Amino acid sequence: MKLFIILGAINAFLAVALGAFGSHGLEGKVEAKYLDIWKTAVQYQMFHALGLLVIGFLMAQFPEAASFKWAGWLMFAGIIFFSGSLFVLVLTAVSKLGAITPIGGVLFLAAWVLVIVGAVKHIQS
Repeated sequence: MKLFIILGAINAFLAVALGAFGSHGLEGKVEAKYLDIWKTAVQYQMFHALGLLVIGFLMAQFPEAASFKWAGWLMFAGIIFFSGSLFVLVLTAVSKLGAITPIGGVLFLAAWVLVIVGAVKHIQS
């Protein structure tokens, strides 16, 4: 639980830092389409950093819920595959890296499904 809160906070920090770098450090150095890709990577990293924080708090409330733990790991891996591949794509312009990005998207989807499963199983209405 604590680990996912830490990972969420680190990724939120990195999303802010990388967003600033994209806005200030890459402007005029890469094509506009690549700046848009960078922004997408930053947005998804931040969304899922917040997701990791939520998962950490859910795990604190429901430590027996394995689905939350799996969701956290899948979400973290999704950040690496999705946002990471897009960051590297922008910096290198190697378009083949775009083939990795959908893996991250699938990991994100699986993570959110596991959050739903955990909520259905463990959270009382």
